[in-house]
Amino acid sequence: MERRDVIKLGAAVTAGGAVLGASSSAHAEQATAQAASTIASQIRSVYTTETTKAGGTWQGYVTLLNGTAAPVVAVDHSSRSVQTAASINKLGIALGVLDKIDRGELALDDRITLTPDIILTGSGFYFHQTAYGDEITVANVLVAMLLTSDNTSVRLCGLVCPPAEINETLAAKGFTATRVEPNPANPARMWLGDTTTYETNDLLTRLAKGELLSAGSTSFFLNVLKGLSGYHDGFRRNMSSVERARIAMKYGADDATRSESGVVYSASGAPALVYSFMAQYTNHWGNYGATHPAVQAHAVMGRKMFDIVNAAGLAATDAVTLEVEQEALNGGLTQ
Repeated sequence: MERRDVIKLGAAVTAGGAVLGASSSAHAEQATAQAASTIASQIRSVYTTETTKAGGTWQGYVTLLNGTAAPVVAVDHSSRSVQTAASINKLGIALGVLDKIDRGELALDDRITLTPDIILTGSGFYFHQTAYGDEITVANVLVAMLLTSDNTSVRLCGLVCPPAEINETLAAKGFTATRVEPNPANPARMWLGDTTTYETNDLLTRLAKGELLSAGSTSFFLNVLKGLSGYHDGFRRNMSSVERARIAMKYGADDATRSESGVVYSASGAPALVYSFMAQYTNHWGNYGATHPAVQAHAVMGRKMFDIVNAAGLAATDAVTLEVEQEALNGGLTQ
């Protein structure tokens, strides 16, 4: 009789402990949600202030990543509005090429010939060579496209992964607005097409969480995007090299459009914030530099949003962790 009572009492204590544990866990989750809501409000205030000051027509989607919970939306400003993607859609092209590699139908070390007829001027560096005939790897082309936004690399990608195939991959992965535009005169060539800030954010979020590609392709993609030899006029402008190495980003500009999207990482290399900005202007078309009002807004938002997220200690725990790159004091050169 006494033994049975003890068992019942133990069961009651265990049940009570479970209730207390569940209650404590619920309170912790509620506190985390409230903290994320406060941080989201701060991020939204920064976006509203700086985009209003910059003028133009903006679209934006910014999310916070923390633990395994769903992303917390900090900014949702006309995020489903379909706009000219400019070089932002080089993310979609890279996704198509790397997905083909994951399927075993292509490899990073496959070779492509760089011929004079395929050269495009503008952004990038291949057109500076003036002499051609190089046998370059698919990996080389992807780095050129993602890190320096090389325009010729888009045509080179089309040789190994045509635009129709890229669009099929984007559709299969759930993107409905993000598309490149095939050139009817040449099935291997494309224009950069359209996207939305919502889908660009979603692409980067799912990429950072390892949901779109294999582990190897995911790491390759993100490490190139956060490379210190990339674009620094916008979100990363007012940062140290160590801080810049915590942002995996892509910039796009074409006539009226100025866009930037990226992932902000914690000091431990886990993704904490994903941002996507697009803006259109009736003037400033010829200014592709750091003094463009949209780009100036990107720089201010970058510094402020980075500091807010960094101080809060946010980070996803169900995502790919990347090493934080640092520049060598001697520039990487050895005697």
